[in-house]
Order: sequence, then structure tokens, then C-alpha cells
Amino acid sequence: MLVAGEHWTAYVPFAARWPIEIHLVPNRHVPDLAATNAEERGELARVYLRLLRGVDRLYDTPTPYIAAWHQAPVHERRDEVRLAMQLTSPRRAAERLKYLAGSEAAMGAWIGDVPPEAQATALRTAIEGVDL
Repeated sequence: MLVAGEHWTAYVPFAARWPIEIHLVPNRHVPDLAATNAEERGELARVYLRLLRGVDRLYDTPTPYIAAWHQAPVHERRDEVRLAMQLTSPRRAAERLKYLAGSEAAMGAWIGDVPPEAQATALRTAIEGVDL
């Protein structure tokens, strides 16, 4: 667990595929960003900024990342899909990037370069030092 807010929770998944992988989810079922209320959007802005600044504090230089928001389709199955964000980075050390192995690229069998528990500890430390 990285952040447990009133409206949002951020965590490193148990079987993280990337050296840096954070999932951010609303605490109630919300199909998309448009369905959030003002309080949820206010907390989202603070939590998301805290996560991004924390990721950048892991190393002496900015960390490249990809943020992917998953939302429900517009007109169907909205009660089945929950809004979620995945933030990933291939950076596994200050000067090292993760390159996909054949098993990962071809078969989807991911190899963990960095234990999720170790990365969660480092991220928690980095996030705690963020002032907003």
C-alpha cells in the first residue's frame, strides 16, 4: 500500500510486471473520470501529484513513466468496469532500464527484476517526502 486516502488508494501490485508499477483506484465503484464527484477529483489531484513527485524522487534524474487510465465503455457494461490507473516505468535503477526478455515479449511470462515489496518500500519513502 502506498496511499490510502478517503476516496483513492494507490498500491504496488503483488505481481508487478514493471520495475516501477503503481495502481491507483477509486474507493467506490466509478466507471470513468466523468463519474467522479468534486471531492474525489480534489483528492485525485493531490494523490496523483504526490505519486508522480514520489516517482521522480527515486533517483537523481526524472523517471520516465507511462500512465494508462482504464475506463468503462461509454454505453455498455459500465457497472462491470471500474476506473483504474496504471503508472509504469522501465527504470529499474538509476542507470538501468528493463528490456523485455523473450518470455515476456513473446509469451507474456514476466520476470520480476525488482521485487514488488522492495519497490513499494522505496516508493513509500519517496512519497512520504513529498510536500504539496
